[in-house]
Amino acid sequence: MKVNIHNSWKKQLNDEFDKPYFKELTSFVKTEYAEHTCYPQGKDIFAAFDYCHFNDLKVVILGQDPYHGVDQANGLCFSVKDHIKTPPSLINIFKEIEQDLNITVPENGNLERWAKQGVLLLNATLTVRAHEAGSHQKKGWEKFTDKVISTISKNKSNVVFLLWGGFAKKKIKLIDQEKHLVLTSGHPSPLSANRGYWFGNKHFSKTNDYLKSKTLVPVEW
Repeated sequence: MKVNIHNSWKKQLNDEFDKPYFKELTSFVKTEYAEHTCYPQGKDIFAAFDYCHFNDLKVVILGQDPYHGVDQANGLCFSVKDHIKTPPSLINIFKEIEQDLNITVPENGNLERWAKQGVLLLNATLTVRAHEAGSHQKKGWEKFTDKVISTISKNKSNVVFLLWGGFAKKKIKLIDQEKHLVLTSGHPSPLSANRGYWFGNKHFSKTNDYLKSKTLVPVEW
């Protein structure tokens, strides 16, 4: 696995790539991709960092691990490729945006357009074996992505962190809330959303209001 991410991130994370845990992780991922079908494609493992450069970053959305269905994952959390049916959680995200900002639900679930505006769509685990949810968890990815979050917290200011669901909320401890805005809610999955823990959180208007208050360009959701 070649760690080929944008130079703006290399400057922030370069020390991580030489650590023993990351070398073990690299070996694990290489073996998994050689012996099994895994997602996303190798070239897309670090796509979140390629689309959203460190200097441009203003929002972080945290997912757990990539979609494990055929050809779904594109390296951005909650996002799928253009021709793939929009998954239930993303449908609920779009519904909340529609209610919050009166924006029409898009035709596809590819969120590259968000990432290009400075939204880091970060999964805590960046790879997964096909049809086996969580199969690459606790192999080192979480240590790496925790470092990503803490690095953003330390070296950036006025970033909005959107933490949805119990897993994401645990990352609050990595974030300096004196420097950044943290918004939490239930997860957009149908199980959580249908119990009233997602809809009405207005995270998308709150994010833009905060960005504008810091004289930053709001996100076109």
